[in-house]
Amino acid sequence: MSTWLEGKPLAERMKAEVAEKVSYYKDKTGRVPGLVGILVGENKSSQVYLRSKERASQQVGIAAQILRLPADMEAGALKAKIESLNRDENVDGILVQLPLPGHLDPLDIISVIDPAKDADGIHPVTLGRLLQNQAVLKACTPLGILELLKFHRIPLAGQEAVIIGRSLIVGKPLALMLTNENATVTVCHSKTRDLPAVARRADILVAAMGQTAFVTPDFVKTGAVVVDVGINSVSDSGIVASLFGNDAGRLKDLAEKGYTLVGDVRPDVFSKASAMTPVPGGVGLLTVAALMKNTLQAFIRLKGL
Repeated sequence: MSTWLEGKPLAERMKAEVAEKVSYYKDKTGRVPGLVGILVGENKSSQVYLRSKERASQQVGIAAQILRLPADMEAGALKAKIESLNRDENVDGILVQLPLPGHLDPLDIISVIDPAKDADGIHPVTLGRLLQNQAVLKACTPLGILELLKFHRIPLAGQEAVIIGRSLIVGKPLALMLTNENATVTVCHSKTRDLPAVARRADILVAAMGQTAFVTPDFVKTGAVVVDVGINSVSDSGIVASLFGNDAGRLKDLAEKGYTLVGDVRPDVFSKASAMTPVPGGVGLLTVAALMKNTLQAFIRLKGL
């Protein structure tokens, strides 16, 4: 029988552990971790993501703020703003919400963040240290995935993992983390030959390419664990019906919000997998919880606690 790998129980536990430690250090030092999220422009999805991170920070006692900057801000001015946050002793974690406006190079901007304050875990120095299996602030979504697999006692050592998607935010750092856990990892992308056949080798299949319902049952070995990282808004009622039939929850989403969230994996993969993450309610919740964990870790290291 297939099992849903719900993200909420673990996310709540992770946040509770962070909240307990934040309270302890507040009593001990009179200080709490500080997190700054930088939003350049008015991307609606980015605003939603940052608000969720701000709410989570409030829940665990982290002092968080969103720095809202104009869409036409020049790279030099943005870098200067980040450098000022690097020097601010009240700021322990910094994240630049992606995507950035087209005139800004995200890698160029992120490289300015002090690696010790790299709350998102995607600074070049952070990724280099991860490659060496050093203790670092790990990229939030991959860290959440790893924590979820361990939470459900899914074995990693000796397992064959296939990741579809090679982004610097998910695919590549997750490949390093799983390798460090002694899994055998294959990273797939748009140039991979016979992608379904490669995916079918996986004991653990991770879909992280941002394409609605791209992974079909043909990609999945019977009994595999499937992790769906995709979060895609679908407003076409025909597509929703083809994926979910007359599912009452999905129809309610369409009626009330005008869209429903769909992953990179077709829902009917669930019956073939041994376990699978839902969308929504899976990996996304853990990304935010991992950010809280990273911010606390940065605070502990920076303050020498």
